[in-house]
Amino acid sequence: MPSRALVVITALLALLHAYIGWRILPALPVAPSVRLLGALLLVLSFVLVPAGLLSRSIKRQPLSDRLAWAGLLAMGMFSSLLVLTLARDAVLLAAVLLGVHGAALSGWTALAVPLLAGLVTLIGFINARRVARVVDVDVPIAGLPDALHGFTIAQISDIHVGPTIKRGYLDAIVNAVNALGADLIAVTGDLVDGSVSRLAPHTAPLAKLTARHGAYFVTGNHEYYSNAHAWIAEVRRLGLTVLMNEHVVLTHRGAALLVAGVTDYSAHHFDQSHRSDPLAALAGAPRHVAVKLLLAHQPRSAEAAADAGFDLQLSGHTHGGQFFPWNLFVPLQQPYTSGLNRLRNLWIYTSRGTGYWGPPKRFGAPSEITRLRLVPAS
Repeated sequence: MPSRALVVITALLALLHAYIGWRILPALPVAPSVRLLGALLLVLSFVLVPAGLLSRSIKRQPLSDRLAWAGLLAMGMFSSLLVLTLARDAVLLAAVLLGVHGAALSGWTALAVPLLAGLVTLIGFINARRVARVVDVDVPIAGLPDALHGFTIAQISDIHVGPTIKRGYLDAIVNAVNALGADLIAVTGDLVDGSVSRLAPHTAPLAKLTARHGAYFVTGNHEYYSNAHAWIAEVRRLGLTVLMNEHVVLTHRGAALLVAGVTDYSAHHFDQSHRSDPLAALAGAPRHVAVKLLLAHQPRSAEAAADAGFDLQLSGHTHGGQFFPWNLFVPLQQPYTSGLNRLRNLWIYTSRGTGYWGPPKRFGAPSEITRLRLVPAS
């Protein structure tokens, strides 16, 4: 990160921590010693948040991961403190306008901010660290052959193996996916946050993925932050089929199903030869296949996928917002935040993700392992 940008971000972080302290600490109906402890904790948070983000540059283990844990937990707590402090100020402003403002209101709302922030962070931590639940989705396909009625796809996405997500976490996901007995497994990007040399032991459980027609992988933007070429080779070594603007045609009970995959929407910023292209992914495809499925990490590939004539696109990237209020900002970048959506003749399913990124925190956007079933359109 350029030094000037680092200075600006650090200054902004300091101001936001100071704002929380200024608005909350003096109003707390507690002993001065407790207010002092609160001030010290805010200073610690200010130190830990950037330290956690920069922990990947530390080579020593377990120091690097422990610092990441501390910093990312602090980031999750800080986020809730900031949002709730802003919300409290809005409540107090409304109270002043209505003529009902008083010391009691100021005191109990100040106390509510850290208590609620702590509760939300704790619940979010539990939600993030548990094994993702299975979400069942039926996708109606016009003209679906009887042979493909009930064809199942297990989708996992955005696991983000890295400082706080390790082998045991991924192993539990793989076991849950295998237990579904799906016909096909789709891994729609953002598998990792880190290098192959550092994380290969922790992504090894992917080799256990089993499905009748195999497991398929497409790159996400985070693969490109972590040397995508090395990760593509590693994922192939683990036995998954990596689809790079290409397709395969499967035969299921006598019916043909095309499975295509594109590189991440932003891949060309890292490697021009990896420019995402749904139309190129169909090059040489047979004219008559029953269903055309596209794996594309970002939902905003949907416009090109619809133009190319796909029936279903499976995506991730958004995490469903992961926790409030970030879910409000996802629509500024992506056309879909989560769930099943329609664009002309194309269905798009956007997974909320199977892991998490950054703070180990999910609130209002639970992780998922998705089991999609093809059914005839009524």
